[in-house]
This record gives sequence, structure tokens and C-alpha cells, in this order.
Amino acid sequence: MTMRRVHEYSVGLKWDGNRGLGTRDYLSYARRFRLTVEGKPDIVGTADPAFHGETHLHNPEELLLAAVTSCHMLTYLALCARNGITVSRYADSARGILALQASGEGRFEEIELQPLVAVAPGSDVAAAIQLHERAHELCFIANSCSFPIHCRADVQVDRSEGTGN
Repeated sequence: MTMRRVHEYSVGLKWDGNRGLGTRDYLSYARRFRLTVEGKPDIVGTADPAFHGETHLHNPEELLLAAVTSCHMLTYLALCARNGITVSRYADSARGILALQASGEGRFEEIELQPLVAVAPGSDVAAAIQLHERAHELCFIANSCSFPIHCRADVQVDRSEGTGN
């Protein structure tokens, strides 16, 4: 018998964009919203500026990309720690492609992660690269997406003093 563990998450959402006319027409309302998670700072978001959102706030597309890249990183770091690979730095320049149809329907076509990882001298670089594949297989968020997620990792030996910043 396989044991299954379930984790439940809750997020509150409140639209803050009623300018007094509600959604009377497409330009009458703001796209601003507030995400709340009990005991944590709120996230104020909006639509992408192409859809009349505010450029200085996060949009759902960026939040999806952030969820994918951060989940991959956290999974990767755990795998490295468990496999004796010391990571001293990790950065990613992730990008996503959203395609829109003339009808207004859209979907993400792909996401590409581009992690740049530094490992401590003596670490197995080949294993560190391979662990990105395993991290992708185990990433909860990537496993929940119906579009391809590619990982183009670059792992290098950290030649700076120590393993800190």
C-alpha cells in the first residue's frame, strides 16, 4: 500500500480595481489585485501592461514564471545537499513564452530556465549538472504544468575564497 501525503495551501484574492463603475466596459476598471496568505506579506499584482495593467506591479504571468524557477532551485539545492555537492551561488534568468490567439485565448508555450550555478572546488560538476534533470523531474510546480519547461544549466567551480557570496 502506497502512503500518500497531501499538503493544502490557501491564498486569498481581492480585486482592488473598481473605480466606481465596476466592469461597465473594458477600460472602466483597474486590474489591481491583492493576494493574501495568513501570516505573510501581501502581494499586490495587476495584469500585464499589454492588458491595461500597471508596469510597477507583478502580473500572473511573472508569478507563474517565479513559481517554476524558484521550485526548481529549491529542489535542486536539496538534491545537491543530499548528494554531497556544495553550491555556493545560484542565479537564474528564466523566460517564458505566452502565445495569444486572435480570439483572445492564450497559453504558455514554454518556459526556459537558465540557472548559473557555482559549486565548491572538489565538487562533481558532471553530477551537479545531472541533478538539474532530476530536480526537473521532482519539481512540484513543473509537474503541474502542461507545457514544456527546459533547463539550460551552466555549472562552474567557484574559484572565489570560501563558499559564501
